[in-house]
Amino acid sequence: MLGFPLGLLYANVGEWLIHKHWLHGLGRKKDSFWAFHWHEHHRACRTHEHVDPHYARPLLGVHAQSKEAGGLLLAALVHAPLFPVAPFFTSAVWFSIANYYRVHKKAHVDPEWAKVHLPWHYDHHMGPNQHANWCVTYPWADWLLGTREPYLGTAKAERDLARRKERLARAVGEVLARSEASAAPAAAAA
Repeated sequence: MLGFPLGLLYANVGEWLIHKHWLHGLGRKKDSFWAFHWHEHHRACRTHEHVDPHYARPLLGVHAQSKEAGGLLLAALVHAPLFPVAPFFTSAVWFSIANYYRVHKKAHVDPEWAKVHLPWHYDHHMGPNQHANWCVTYPWADWLLGTREPYLGTAKAERDLARRKERLARAVGEVLARSEASAAPAAAAA
């Protein structure tokens, strides 16, 4: 029975290590297999206020979401031989893998849900330091290793949000002005 909580902790530390060293460490190099995380997923989240619209596409294909799902499936398979000797531990690892995919996808489809249920992950993507808050499911390893940096609900987060809204309003205004300008000659000619 002690295997289950140990499996949860092991999976959380593994999540922290993989996210920090593989997805960000190796993933910063554009020619790396892991580049999808930094160059596609993080860019989409910053561009769309934590939404990753790529989660709407099917899992079949060669893209960030299929690589994420494939990596999680591989992790589950790697741990399968442990089941006969450590069933509770292995079950916790499998639960953690399934839960990771479920909450990670939901967080990037519904940012308001993420702000309530996974604020540390929202902080990872939207905060000033994308090289902190490595955990997705629970912030346990971030707390243990000192990498939890709160952002959501801070004065800085409020200022940043106001700045992003102002930029968006300016961009919409420019598009509308261009649209009106291009419609004016057509109306004059008619």
